[in-house]
Amino acid sequence: MWKWIKKIFAIALAIAIMSVSVNMFLGPHNIAAGGLTGLSIILEELLSIDRSIIILIGNAIVLVCAFIFLGKEMFLKTVIGAALLPIIIGLIPHKTLVTDVMLSMVVGSVLFGIAVSILYYNKASSGGTSIPPLILKKHFDMSTSVGLFITDGIVVALCLLVFSVDSFFYAVFSIFITSAVMHYIESGIKKKKIVYIISDKHELISKDILYEIGRGVTIVPAIGAYKQNPLQMLMVTLSMRDYRQLISIVNKYDKEAFMIADTVSDVHGRGFTYEPGSV
Repeated sequence: MWKWIKKIFAIALAIAIMSVSVNMFLGPHNIAAGGLTGLSIILEELLSIDRSIIILIGNAIVLVCAFIFLGKEMFLKTVIGAALLPIIIGLIPHKTLVTDVMLSMVVGSVLFGIAVSILYYNKASSGGTSIPPLILKKHFDMSTSVGLFITDGIVVALCLLVFSVDSFFYAVFSIFITSAVMHYIESGIKKKKIVYIISDKHELISKDILYEIGRGVTIVPAIGAYKQNPLQMLMVTLSMRDYRQLISIVNKYDKEAFMIADTVSDVHGRGFTYEPGSV
């Protein structure tokens, strides 16, 4: 129960950040950077209908399509965010916080990227144009990246027709910034340290890694090239947060220990992609 409460809170927070991005940074300068939110900015200008109403209608159509073409599971993953978006975007005031268009576009795009990253991390969606690419992938074997490019491309093209050339290019730049922010956040969350340690005190060091940090250690037999002496090298993968603790442990037993550390962006297996006892 508590897990679901935290997830719903995270989704609501992401939708709130997204709504601030649209209503206070992108929307006031007519920057329709793809997606249903971008389309709502365009249609609001053309039809004089509040964007929250447009998003409500759009997401209702998307949810029906998700249920019919993608099944119940995808519908449930989408319904919370899709229902919250028109409500929260209707509550956030339409206000220009930054008058400089370029600065407003950058801030809005960064906020939008953060919001979408939170949704993806919680395996959720705000609906909109994230669903059509999945339908095209399932039924026409089209890459989701190509499908998303087509759907967002249509919205950005409409921006050129309805607003101005400046708005069109701002929208294009906004998509690039949002994508860069999402990539940075995703890789930052997944980043880990892989460390190789050569020390005569490897038994003591490995014991503390196992019981103080709680990470597994692999002992790799090695041979020193100069003296041809056998060595025991420790290999451990751990979070960035635990890396400083590891250095303290090594220094406690052997200040002359030889260490090599590298940063890796993706780690799979027990303790990383799933926890012990979860399967």
